[in-house]
Amino acid sequence: MREFSEQEIVRREKSEKLRELGLDPFGQRYDREDYAKDIKDKYCDVDHDAFDTMDDTAKVAGRIMFIRKMGKASFFTIKDKTGSIQIYISINDIGEDNYNLFKTADIGDIVGVYGKVMKTKTGEVTIKCLEYTHLVKALRPLPEKFHGLTDKEERYRRRYVDLIMNEDSKKVAFMRPKIIRSIQKFLDNQGFVEVETPLLTTLLTGASARPFVTHHNAQDLDMYLRIALELNLKRLLVGGMERVYEIGRTFRNEGMDSQHNPEFTLMEVYQAYSDLDGMMELTENMYKTIAEEVCGKTTFHYLGHDIDLAGEWKRVSMTDAIKDKTGIDFKKIDNLDECLKLAEEHNIELEEHEKAYGHIINKFFEKYVEETLIEPTFLYGHPIEISPLTKKDPEDPRFTQRFELFISGHECANAYTELNDPIDQLERFEAQLTEKELGNDEANDIDMDFIEALEYGMPPAGGIGYGIDRLVMLFTEQESIRDVLLFPTMKERK
Repeated sequence: MREFSEQEIVRREKSEKLRELGLDPFGQRYDREDYAKDIKDKYCDVDHDAFDTMDDTAKVAGRIMFIRKMGKASFFTIKDKTGSIQIYISINDIGEDNYNLFKTADIGDIVGVYGKVMKTKTGEVTIKCLEYTHLVKALRPLPEKFHGLTDKEERYRRRYVDLIMNEDSKKVAFMRPKIIRSIQKFLDNQGFVEVETPLLTTLLTGASARPFVTHHNAQDLDMYLRIALELNLKRLLVGGMERVYEIGRTFRNEGMDSQHNPEFTLMEVYQAYSDLDGMMELTENMYKTIAEEVCGKTTFHYLGHDIDLAGEWKRVSMTDAIKDKTGIDFKKIDNLDECLKLAEEHNIELEEHEKAYGHIINKFFEKYVEETLIEPTFLYGHPIEISPLTKKDPEDPRFTQRFELFISGHECANAYTELNDPIDQLERFEAQLTEKELGNDEANDIDMDFIEALEYGMPPAGGIGYGIDRLVMLFTEQESIRDVLLFPTMKERK
Protein backbone atom coordinates (compact mmCIF):
# COMPACT_ATOMS: atom_id res chain seq x y z
CA MET A 1 0.00 0.00 0.00
CA ARG A 2 1.38 3.41 -0.94
CA GLU A 3 2.17 6.08 1.63
CA PHE A 4 -0.10 9.13 1.72
CA SER A 5 1.24 12.67 1.57
CA GLU A 6 0.47 15.10 4.38
CA GLN A 7 -2.22 16.78 2.25
CA GLU A 8 -3.83 13.44 1.47
CA ILE A 9 -3.92 12.50 5.16
CA VAL A 10 -5.64 15.81 6.01
CA ARG A 11 -8.20 15.34 3.23
CA ARG A 12 -9.02 11.84 4.43
CA GLU A 13 -9.50 13.13 7.96
CA LYS A 14 -11.88 15.78 6.61
CA SER A 15 -13.82 13.12 4.75
CA GLU A 16 -14.31 11.19 8.01
CA LYS A 17 -15.53 14.37 9.73
CA LEU A 18 -18.11 14.79 6.98
CA ARG A 19 -19.39 11.30 7.73
CA GLU A 20 -19.61 12.23 11.43
CA LEU A 21 -21.83 15.15 10.39
CA GLY A 22 -24.09 12.75 8.53
CA LEU A 23 -22.85 13.82 5.09
CA ASP A 24 -21.70 11.46 2.37
CA PRO A 25 -18.17 12.62 1.41
CA PHE A 26 -18.82 11.40 -2.13
CA GLY A 27 -22.20 12.92 -2.64
CA GLN A 28 -25.64 12.29 -4.04
CA ARG A 29 -27.65 13.53 -6.99
CA TYR A 30 -27.71 17.31 -7.47
CA ASP A 31 -30.15 18.91 -9.88
CA ARG A 32 -28.04 21.57 -11.53
CA GLU A 33 -29.98 24.10 -13.58
CA ASP A 34 -27.32 26.43 -15.00
CA TYR A 35 -23.80 26.44 -16.50
CA ALA A 36 -20.98 28.90 -15.90
CA LYS A 37 -20.59 30.10 -19.47
CA ASP A 38 -24.32 30.64 -19.99
CA ILE A 39 -24.55 32.78 -16.85
CA LYS A 40 -21.51 34.89 -17.75
CA ASP A 41 -22.67 35.37 -21.34
CA LYS A 42 -26.17 36.39 -20.21
CA TYR A 43 -25.05 38.97 -17.64
CA CYS A 44 -21.68 40.20 -18.91
CA ASP A 45 -23.13 43.41 -20.37
CA VAL A 46 -25.46 44.19 -17.47
CA ASP A 47 -24.34 47.23 -15.43
CA HIS A 48 -23.24 46.67 -11.86
CA ASP A 49 -25.97 48.88 -10.38
CA ALA A 50 -28.72 47.16 -12.35
CA PHE A 51 -28.34 44.03 -10.20
CA ASP A 52 -29.73 45.98 -7.22
CA THR A 53 -33.19 45.80 -8.77
CA MET A 54 -32.84 42.24 -10.10
CA ASP A 55 -33.53 39.01 -8.28
CA ASP A 56 -32.14 36.53 -10.82
CA THR A 57 -30.86 33.26 -9.38
CA ALA A 58 -28.73 30.37 -10.62
CA LYS A 59 -28.02 26.83 -9.51
CA VAL A 60 -24.60 25.52 -10.54
CA ALA A 61 -22.25 22.67 -9.72
CA GLY A 62 -18.57 22.15 -10.36
CA ARG A 63 -15.06 21.66 -9.04
CA ILE A 64 -13.47 24.24 -6.74
CA MET A 65 -10.41 25.66 -8.49
CA PHE A 66 -9.62 28.68 -6.29
CA ILE A 67 -10.45 29.78 -2.72
CA ARG A 68 -9.81 33.11 -1.01
CA LYS A 69 -11.00 32.86 2.58
CA MET A 70 -11.54 36.15 4.43
CA GLY A 71 -13.01 35.48 7.85
CA LYS A 72 -16.80 35.62 7.69
CA ALA A 73 -16.95 36.03 3.92
CA SER A 74 -14.97 34.41 1.12
CA PHE A 75 -14.66 34.09 -2.64
CA PHE A 76 -14.13 30.84 -4.51
CA THR A 77 -14.26 29.72 -8.12
CA ILE A 78 -15.90 26.59 -9.45
CA LYS A 79 -15.41 25.08 -12.89
CA ASP A 80 -17.88 23.02 -14.89
CA LYS A 81 -17.59 21.69 -18.44
CA THR A 82 -18.28 25.14 -19.92
CA GLY A 83 -15.84 27.19 -17.86
CA SER A 84 -15.41 28.91 -14.49
CA ILE A 85 -17.54 31.26 -12.41
CA GLN A 86 -16.85 33.13 -9.19
CA ILE A 87 -18.87 32.52 -6.02
CA TYR A 88 -19.27 34.94 -3.09
CA ILE A 89 -20.11 33.19 0.17
CA SER A 90 -20.89 34.82 3.52
CA ILE A 91 -21.79 33.56 6.99
CA ASN A 92 -24.64 36.09 7.00
CA ASP A 93 -26.25 34.48 3.93
CA ILE A 94 -25.88 30.75 4.66
CA GLY A 95 -25.50 30.56 8.43
CA GLU A 96 -22.64 29.53 10.69
CA ASP A 97 -22.95 25.75 10.28
CA ASN A 98 -22.93 25.85 6.48
CA TYR A 99 -20.14 28.42 6.44
CA ASN A 100 -18.04 26.19 8.69
CA LEU A 101 -18.77 23.35 6.28
CA PHE A 102 -17.50 25.51 3.42
CA LYS A 103 -14.32 26.30 5.38
CA THR A 104 -13.42 22.59 5.34
CA ALA A 105 -13.47 22.61 1.52
CA ASP A 106 -10.27 22.09 -0.45
CA ILE A 107 -9.33 22.95 -3.99
CA GLY A 108 -10.50 20.03 -6.10
CA ASP A 109 -13.69 19.36 -4.13
CA ILE A 110 -16.95 19.28 -6.09
CA VAL A 111 -19.82 21.39 -4.74
CA GLY A 112 -23.25 22.70 -5.63
CA VAL A 113 -24.25 26.36 -5.25
CA TYR A 114 -27.62 28.07 -5.43
CA GLY A 115 -27.64 31.85 -5.23
CA LYS A 116 -28.34 35.31 -6.60
CA VAL A 117 -26.53 36.53 -9.71
CA MET A 118 -24.55 39.72 -9.09
CA LYS A 119 -21.53 41.59 -10.35
CA THR A 120 -18.53 42.71 -8.26
CA LYS A 121 -17.18 46.25 -8.31
CA THR A 122 -14.44 45.00 -10.67
CA GLY A 123 -17.16 43.89 -13.12
CA GLU A 124 -16.95 40.12 -12.67
CA VAL A 125 -20.19 38.16 -12.93
CA THR A 126 -20.55 36.32 -9.61
CA ILE A 127 -23.08 34.16 -7.78
CA LYS A 128 -23.91 35.23 -4.22
CA CYS A 129 -24.30 31.88 -2.45
CA LEU A 130 -27.60 31.30 -0.63
CA GLU A 131 -27.34 27.48 -0.46
CA TYR A 132 -24.05 25.57 -0.29
CA THR A 133 -24.00 21.81 -0.93
CA HIS A 134 -20.98 19.59 -0.45
CA LEU A 135 -20.93 16.92 -3.18
CA VAL A 136 -17.53 15.19 -3.46
CA LYS A 137 -14.38 15.29 -1.35
CA ALA A 138 -11.23 15.14 -3.48
CA LEU A 139 -8.73 12.93 -1.64
CA ARG A 140 -5.79 13.98 -3.82
CA PRO A 141 -4.65 17.59 -4.35
CA LEU A 142 -4.57 19.01 -7.86
CA PRO A 143 -1.22 20.00 -9.42
CA GLU A 144 0.05 23.51 -8.69
CA LYS A 145 -2.46 25.89 -10.27
CA PHE A 146 -0.36 27.78 -12.77
CA HIS A 147 1.61 24.87 -14.12
CA GLY A 148 -0.63 21.81 -13.98
CA LEU A 149 0.96 18.69 -15.39
CA THR A 150 4.18 19.78 -17.07
CA ASP A 151 5.32 16.22 -17.83
CA LYS A 152 3.74 15.31 -21.16
CA GLU A 153 3.84 11.60 -20.43
CA GLU A 154 1.91 12.18 -17.22
CA ARG A 155 -0.56 14.44 -19.03
CA TYR A 156 -1.43 11.65 -21.45
CA ARG A 157 -1.39 8.97 -18.76
CA ARG A 158 -3.55 10.94 -16.31
CA ARG A 159 -5.79 12.60 -18.88
CA TYR A 160 -8.47 13.23 -16.25
CA VAL A 161 -6.11 15.60 -14.40
CA ASP A 162 -5.00 17.18 -17.66
CA LEU A 163 -8.63 17.96 -18.53
CA ILE A 164 -9.16 19.57 -15.12
CA MET A 165 -6.07 21.77 -15.34
CA ASN A 166 -5.61 22.42 -19.05
CA GLU A 167 -8.28 24.39 -20.90
CA ASP A 168 -6.61 23.67 -24.27
CA SER A 169 -6.92 19.93 -23.69
CA LYS A 170 -10.58 20.29 -22.79
CA LYS A 171 -11.20 22.44 -25.87
CA VAL A 172 -9.70 19.75 -28.12
CA ALA A 173 -11.69 17.03 -26.34
CA PHE A 174 -14.97 18.83 -27.03
CA MET A 175 -14.00 19.92 -30.54
CA ARG A 176 -13.19 16.42 -31.79
CA PRO A 177 -16.80 15.13 -31.67
CA LYS A 178 -17.99 18.36 -33.31
CA ILE A 179 -15.62 17.68 -36.22
CA ILE A 180 -16.88 14.10 -36.52
CA ARG A 181 -20.51 15.27 -36.44
CA SER A 182 -19.68 17.75 -39.21
CA ILE A 183 -18.20 14.92 -41.32
CA GLN A 184 -21.26 12.75 -40.76
CA LYS A 185 -23.63 15.59 -41.64
CA PHE A 186 -21.62 16.40 -44.79
CA LEU A 187 -21.69 12.80 -46.03
CA ASP A 188 -25.30 12.13 -44.99
CA ASN A 189 -26.40 15.19 -46.95
CA GLN A 190 -24.80 13.69 -50.05
CA GLY A 191 -26.70 10.44 -49.78
CA PHE A 192 -24.11 8.33 -47.96
CA VAL A 193 -25.13 5.91 -45.22
CA GLU A 194 -22.99 5.13 -42.17
CA VAL A 195 -22.47 1.42 -41.48
CA GLU A 196 -20.60 -0.85 -39.07
CA THR A 197 -18.39 -3.79 -40.03
CA PRO A 198 -16.51 -6.38 -37.92
CA LEU A 199 -13.37 -5.57 -35.94
CA LEU A 200 -12.30 -9.22 -35.90
CA THR A 201 -11.23 -10.91 -39.12
CA THR A 202 -9.51 -14.10 -40.16
CA LEU A 203 -7.60 -12.50 -43.05
CA LEU A 204 -5.05 -9.69 -43.29
CA THR A 205 -6.53 -7.48 -46.02
CA GLY A 206 -7.36 -3.92 -46.99
CA ALA A 207 -4.02 -2.24 -46.24
CA SER A 208 -0.31 -2.87 -45.81
CA ALA A 209 0.28 -3.15 -42.08
CA ARG A 210 1.30 -5.56 -39.33
CA PRO A 211 -1.73 -6.77 -37.38
CA PHE A 212 -2.56 -7.50 -33.76
CA VAL A 213 -3.41 -11.17 -33.33
CA THR A 214 -6.00 -12.48 -30.88
CA HIS A 215 -7.70 -15.83 -30.31
CA HIS A 216 -11.36 -16.84 -30.54
CA ASN A 217 -11.76 -19.50 -27.85
CA ALA A 218 -15.12 -20.90 -28.96
CA GLN A 219 -13.83 -21.65 -32.46
CA ASP A 220 -10.21 -22.26 -31.38
CA LEU A 221 -9.25 -19.80 -34.12
CA ASP A 222 -6.56 -17.13 -34.34
CA MET A 223 -7.99 -13.83 -35.59
CA TYR A 224 -6.74 -10.35 -36.45
CA LEU A 225 -7.91 -7.00 -35.20
CA ARG A 226 -8.76 -5.22 -38.44
CA ILE A 227 -6.14 -3.04 -40.12
CA ALA A 228 -8.62 -1.46 -42.56
CA LEU A 229 -12.33 -1.27 -43.40
CA GLU A 230 -12.11 -1.60 -47.16
CA LEU A 231 -13.19 -5.04 -48.32
CA ASN A 232 -16.38 -5.26 -46.28
CA LEU A 233 -17.48 -1.82 -47.42
CA LYS A 234 -16.87 -2.79 -51.05
CA ARG A 235 -18.98 -5.90 -50.49
CA LEU A 236 -21.80 -3.49 -49.65
CA LEU A 237 -21.32 -1.78 -53.02
CA VAL A 238 -21.80 -5.18 -54.62
CA GLY A 239 -24.97 -5.50 -52.55
CA GLY A 240 -26.33 -2.25 -53.99
CA MET A 241 -25.88 0.18 -51.08
CA GLU A 242 -23.90 2.43 -53.51
CA ARG A 243 -22.73 5.15 -51.06
CA VAL A 244 -21.37 3.93 -47.71
CA TYR A 245 -18.94 5.04 -45.05
CA GLU A 246 -17.68 3.85 -41.69
CA ILE A 247 -15.89 5.67 -38.88
CA GLY A 248 -14.30 3.11 -36.60
CA ARG A 249 -11.40 1.92 -34.54
CA THR A 250 -8.59 0.23 -36.46
CA PHE A 251 -5.44 -1.47 -35.16
CA ARG A 252 -1.91 -1.68 -36.57
CA ASN A 253 0.87 -3.37 -34.64
CA GLU A 254 3.49 -0.77 -35.40
CA GLY A 255 5.58 1.92 -33.73
CA MET A 256 4.38 4.97 -31.82
CA ASP A 257 5.38 8.54 -32.60
CA SER A 258 3.79 11.99 -32.97
CA GLN A 259 1.86 10.77 -36.04
CA HIS A 260 1.08 7.15 -35.16
CA ASN A 261 -0.86 5.33 -32.45
CA PRO A 262 -1.39 1.55 -32.68
CA GLU A 263 -5.13 2.06 -32.08
CA PHE A 264 -6.60 4.83 -34.22
CA THR A 265 -9.81 6.03 -35.83
CA LEU A 266 -10.18 5.48 -39.55
CA MET A 267 -12.94 6.58 -41.88
CA GLU A 268 -13.40 4.94 -45.27
CA VAL A 269 -15.89 6.19 -47.86
CA TYR A 270 -17.03 4.39 -51.03
CA GLN A 271 -19.12 5.88 -53.82
CA ALA A 272 -20.45 3.78 -56.70
CA TYR A 273 -20.11 5.26 -60.20
CA SER A 274 -17.40 7.66 -59.03
CA ASP A 275 -13.62 7.63 -59.51
CA LEU A 276 -10.38 9.27 -58.38
CA ASP A 277 -11.47 12.77 -59.43
CA GLY A 278 -14.74 12.32 -57.57
CA MET A 279 -12.83 11.47 -54.39
CA MET A 280 -10.66 14.58 -54.82
CA GLU A 281 -13.75 16.77 -55.09
CA LEU A 282 -15.39 15.07 -52.10
CA THR A 283 -12.27 15.47 -49.96
CA GLU A 284 -11.61 19.10 -50.78
CA ASN A 285 -15.25 20.05 -50.18
CA MET A 286 -15.40 18.11 -46.90
CA TYR A 287 -12.28 19.75 -45.46
CA LYS A 288 -13.51 23.22 -46.44
CA THR A 289 -16.92 22.52 -44.92
CA ILE A 290 -15.39 21.45 -41.58
CA ALA A 291 -13.15 24.53 -41.58
CA GLU A 292 -16.08 26.90 -42.08
CA GLU A 293 -18.75 25.16 -39.97
CA VAL A 294 -16.69 24.03 -36.98
CA CYS A 295 -13.70 26.36 -36.91
CA GLY A 296 -14.92 29.52 -38.66
CA LYS A 297 -11.61 29.94 -40.51
CA THR A 298 -9.66 28.40 -43.38
CA THR A 299 -6.05 28.94 -42.22
CA PHE A 300 -4.48 26.63 -39.64
CA HIS A 301 -1.05 26.31 -38.06
CA TYR A 302 -0.19 22.64 -38.46
CA LEU A 303 3.12 20.87 -37.84
CA GLY A 304 5.14 24.07 -38.14
CA HIS A 305 3.40 25.52 -41.19
CA ASP A 306 0.50 27.90 -41.85
CA ILE A 307 -1.89 25.93 -44.05
CA ASP A 308 -4.59 27.66 -46.12
CA LEU A 309 -7.42 25.33 -47.13
CA ALA A 310 -9.10 27.93 -49.31
CA GLY A 311 -8.59 28.02 -53.08
CA GLU A 312 -7.97 25.11 -55.43
CA TRP A 313 -5.74 22.34 -54.11
CA LYS A 314 -2.64 21.24 -56.02
CA ARG A 315 -2.60 17.96 -58.01
CA VAL A 316 0.69 16.30 -59.06
CA SER A 317 1.76 12.81 -60.13
CA MET A 318 4.30 10.87 -58.06
CA THR A 319 6.73 10.55 -60.98
CA ASP A 320 6.49 14.27 -61.85
CA ALA A 321 7.12 15.20 -58.22
CA ILE A 322 10.23 12.97 -58.13
CA LYS A 323 11.42 14.39 -61.45
CA ASP A 324 11.01 17.93 -60.11
CA LYS A 325 13.27 17.15 -57.11
CA THR A 326 15.83 14.78 -58.66
CA GLY A 327 15.66 15.17 -62.43
CA ILE A 328 14.88 11.44 -62.77
CA ASP A 329 11.87 10.62 -64.94
CA PHE A 330 10.75 7.14 -63.90
CA LYS A 331 7.99 7.26 -66.51
CA LYS A 332 10.67 6.85 -69.13
CA ILE A 333 12.45 3.99 -67.34
CA ASP A 334 11.20 0.42 -67.73
CA ASN A 335 14.41 -1.45 -66.92
CA LEU A 336 14.69 -2.82 -63.37
CA ASP A 337 18.48 -2.92 -63.47
CA GLU A 338 18.57 0.81 -64.22
CA CYS A 339 16.20 1.44 -61.29
CA LEU A 340 18.38 -0.62 -58.95
CA LYS A 341 21.46 1.31 -60.09
CA LEU A 342 19.73 4.65 -59.45
CA ALA A 343 18.74 3.49 -55.97
CA GLU A 344 22.34 2.53 -55.21
CA GLU A 345 23.66 5.86 -56.53
CA HIS A 346 21.20 7.73 -54.27
CA ASN A 347 22.00 5.63 -51.18
CA ILE A 348 18.52 4.14 -51.02
CA GLU A 349 18.50 0.86 -49.12
CA LEU A 350 16.12 -1.85 -50.29
CA GLU A 351 14.76 -4.96 -48.61
CA GLU A 352 14.59 -8.05 -50.82
CA HIS A 353 10.88 -7.60 -51.55
CA GLU A 354 11.48 -3.91 -52.40
CA LYS A 355 13.77 -4.68 -55.36
CA ALA A 356 10.98 -3.93 -57.80
CA TYR A 357 10.13 -0.99 -60.05
CA GLY A 358 7.24 0.36 -57.99
CA HIS A 359 8.89 0.00 -54.60
CA ILE A 360 11.98 1.88 -55.83
CA ILE A 361 9.82 4.76 -57.07
CA ASN A 362 8.09 4.89 -53.69
CA LYS A 363 11.46 4.96 -51.90
CA PHE A 364 12.56 7.93 -54.02
CA PHE A 365 9.31 9.70 -53.21
CA GLU A 366 9.72 9.14 -49.48
CA LYS A 367 13.30 10.41 -49.53
CA TYR A 368 13.03 13.44 -51.80
CA VAL A 369 9.41 14.57 -52.02
CA GLU A 370 7.15 13.63 -49.12
CA GLU A 371 8.31 16.24 -46.59
CA THR A 372 8.14 19.03 -49.20
CA LEU A 373 4.37 18.73 -49.80
CA ILE A 374 3.23 21.49 -47.45
CA GLU A 375 0.08 23.04 -48.90
CA PRO A 376 -2.82 20.61 -49.52
CA THR A 377 -1.65 18.40 -52.41
CA PHE A 378 -3.27 15.44 -54.14
CA LEU A 379 -0.37 13.17 -55.12
CA TYR A 380 -1.57 10.61 -57.67
CA GLY A 381 -0.22 7.86 -59.94
CA HIS A 382 1.19 5.29 -57.50
CA PRO A 383 3.00 2.20 -58.81
CA ILE A 384 0.97 -0.99 -58.97
CA GLU A 385 3.29 -2.88 -56.57
CA ILE A 386 2.22 -0.67 -53.65
CA SER A 387 -1.46 -0.43 -54.64
CA PRO A 388 -2.96 -3.95 -54.68
CA LEU A 389 -6.60 -2.81 -54.53
CA THR A 390 -6.52 -0.04 -57.15
CA LYS A 391 -7.53 0.13 -60.80
CA LYS A 392 -4.67 0.31 -63.27
CA ASP A 393 -3.96 3.48 -65.20
CA PRO A 394 -5.32 2.61 -68.67
CA GLU A 395 -2.53 4.65 -70.29
CA ASP A 396 0.30 3.02 -68.32
CA PRO A 397 -0.49 -0.24 -66.46
CA ARG A 398 2.66 0.12 -64.34
CA PHE A 399 0.73 2.73 -62.36
CA THR A 400 -2.67 2.96 -60.69
CA GLN A 401 -5.52 5.42 -60.29
CA ARG A 402 -4.70 6.29 -56.71
CA PHE A 403 -3.96 9.45 -54.78
CA GLU A 404 -2.79 10.43 -51.32
CA LEU A 405 -3.59 13.79 -49.76
CA PHE A 406 -0.53 15.42 -48.19
CA ILE A 407 -0.61 18.41 -45.84
CA SER A 408 2.47 19.72 -44.03
CA GLY A 409 4.52 16.82 -45.40
CA HIS A 410 2.25 14.13 -43.95
CA GLU A 411 -0.33 11.84 -45.52
CA CYS A 412 -3.91 12.69 -44.48
CA ALA A 413 -5.97 10.53 -46.87
CA ASN A 414 -5.57 7.69 -49.36
CA ALA A 415 -7.95 7.20 -52.30
CA TYR A 416 -8.49 4.87 -55.24
CA THR A 417 -10.48 4.37 -58.35
CA GLU A 418 -11.49 0.99 -56.97
CA LEU A 419 -10.40 -2.21 -58.64
CA ASN A 420 -13.56 -4.16 -59.55
CA ASP A 421 -12.07 -6.71 -61.98
CA PRO A 422 -12.05 -10.05 -60.07
CA ILE A 423 -9.47 -11.61 -62.40
CA ASP A 424 -7.04 -8.71 -61.99
CA GLN A 425 -7.74 -8.58 -58.24
CA LEU A 426 -6.88 -12.25 -57.78
CA GLU A 427 -3.60 -11.75 -59.67
CA ARG A 428 -2.77 -8.80 -57.38
CA PHE A 429 -3.51 -10.89 -54.28
CA GLU A 430 -1.26 -13.64 -55.61
CA ALA A 431 1.52 -11.11 -56.18
CA GLN A 432 1.10 -9.99 -52.57
CA LEU A 433 1.48 -13.60 -51.49
CA THR A 434 4.80 -13.74 -53.30
CA GLU A 435 5.93 -10.60 -51.46
CA LYS A 436 4.94 -12.21 -48.16
CA GLU A 437 7.15 -15.20 -49.01
CA LEU A 438 10.01 -12.74 -49.66
CA GLY A 439 9.64 -11.31 -46.15
CA ASN A 440 7.05 -8.54 -46.47
CA ASP A 441 4.98 -9.12 -43.32
CA GLU A 442 2.64 -6.27 -44.35
CA ALA A 443 1.52 -7.98 -47.57
CA ASN A 444 -2.17 -8.89 -47.97
CA ASP A 445 -3.70 -12.34 -47.70
CA ILE A 446 -5.89 -13.72 -50.48
CA ASP A 447 -9.56 -13.10 -49.68
CA MET A 448 -11.41 -15.57 -51.90
CA ASP A 449 -14.81 -14.51 -50.56
CA PHE A 450 -14.08 -10.97 -51.74
CA ILE A 451 -13.09 -12.33 -55.17
CA GLU A 452 -16.43 -14.15 -55.24
CA ALA A 453 -18.22 -10.91 -54.36
CA LEU A 454 -16.50 -9.11 -57.26
CA GLU A 455 -17.57 -11.91 -59.59
CA TYR A 456 -21.19 -10.89 -58.95
CA GLY A 457 -20.25 -7.43 -60.24
CA MET A 458 -19.18 -4.33 -58.32
CA PRO A 459 -20.05 -0.99 -59.96
CA PRO A 460 -17.22 1.37 -60.92
CA ALA A 461 -16.42 3.28 -57.74
CA GLY A 462 -14.21 5.72 -55.94
CA GLY A 463 -13.02 5.00 -52.41
CA ILE A 464 -11.01 6.87 -49.83
CA GLY A 465 -9.64 6.42 -46.32
CA TYR A 466 -9.05 9.25 -43.85
CA GLY A 467 -7.05 9.16 -40.64
CA ILE A 468 -9.56 10.93 -38.40
CA ASP A 469 -6.94 11.61 -35.72
CA ARG A 470 -4.69 13.47 -38.18
CA LEU A 471 -7.68 15.33 -39.53
CA VAL A 472 -8.54 16.45 -35.99
CA MET A 473 -4.88 17.43 -35.43
CA LEU A 474 -5.11 19.82 -38.38
CA PHE A 475 -8.36 21.48 -37.31
CA THR A 476 -7.33 21.77 -33.65
CA GLU A 477 -3.76 22.79 -34.57
CA GLN A 478 -2.08 20.08 -32.49
CA GLU A 479 1.44 18.77 -33.04
CA SER A 480 1.00 15.23 -31.75
CA ILE A 481 -1.62 12.54 -32.28
CA ARG A 482 -1.56 12.02 -28.51
CA ASP A 483 -3.05 15.47 -28.04
CA VAL A 484 -6.23 14.50 -29.94
CA LEU A 485 -6.65 11.05 -28.37
CA LEU A 486 -8.18 11.09 -24.91
CA PHE A 487 -6.35 7.89 -23.97
CA PRO A 488 -3.35 7.23 -26.24
CA THR A 489 -1.41 3.98 -26.00
CA MET A 490 1.29 4.39 -23.35
CA LYS A 491 4.25 2.38 -22.18
CA GLU A 492 3.66 0.67 -18.87
CA ARG A 493 4.49 2.79 -15.86
CA LYS A 494 7.46 1.32 -13.99
